[in-house]
Amino acid sequence: MRIDILTVVPELLDSPLSHSIVGRAIKKGLVEIQVHNIRKYGLGPHRQVDDYCYGGDAGMVMMVEPVFKMIEKLKSERNYDEIIYMSPDGELLSQGIANELSLKENIILLCGHYKGIDHRIREHLVTREISIGDYVLSGGEIPAAVVADSIVRLIPGALTDETSALSDSFQDDLLSPPVYTRPAEYNGWKVPDVLLSGNPKLIREWQEEQALERTKELRPNLLSKNF
Repeated sequence: MRIDILTVVPELLDSPLSHSIVGRAIKKGLVEIQVHNIRKYGLGPHRQVDDYCYGGDAGMVMMVEPVFKMIEKLKSERNYDEIIYMSPDGELLSQGIANELSLKENIILLCGHYKGIDHRIREHLVTREISIGDYVLSGGEIPAAVVADSIVRLIPGALTDETSALSDSFQDDLLSPPVYTRPAEYNGWKVPDVLLSGNPKLIREWQEEQALERTKELRPNLLSKNF
């Protein structure tokens, strides 16, 4: 799989893509992530990538030409399944979307900055828009890192135990059950006896009950999808 991330501030993505599961997946050759500086196609001697809004609104807008040229250059090299714009008014990222995108071969994540991007890019080049929440950030770099992480961890081989992702919260529209590790007792706080029983059937039943109870308490809206 290949993920190309387009940004005017590539430095913001250095750390999130270099460590932990994503970093290890890159080193294993399971995914290729390339970060591209849109300023490479900026205009004039100062590589300008933004300009004032038509209509007089406050804030600067990323210009159509640099973004268009970079996307066209990438498209000339390979076919992309999705060109995704990270936008606060896009569809809300979910585990289902992450699952879907993890099956793609090539995707572009376009990061807005300043006031956003010239809308013509969204109209004519972008195939999908994704948001990580109903709030506004300084740019799309952090959301792009979130999307990349949510995708990469699902690629076979990215996790040491591939079954771990199957028990994550939201995979079955339920929150995950509580998890514990050694010691079995600390400061008077005990691990539930069933987890020490060695009985897989009882443990699985307990986990299912706990997942349902936690979802009812913390995210009852998820249950409406299934009930």
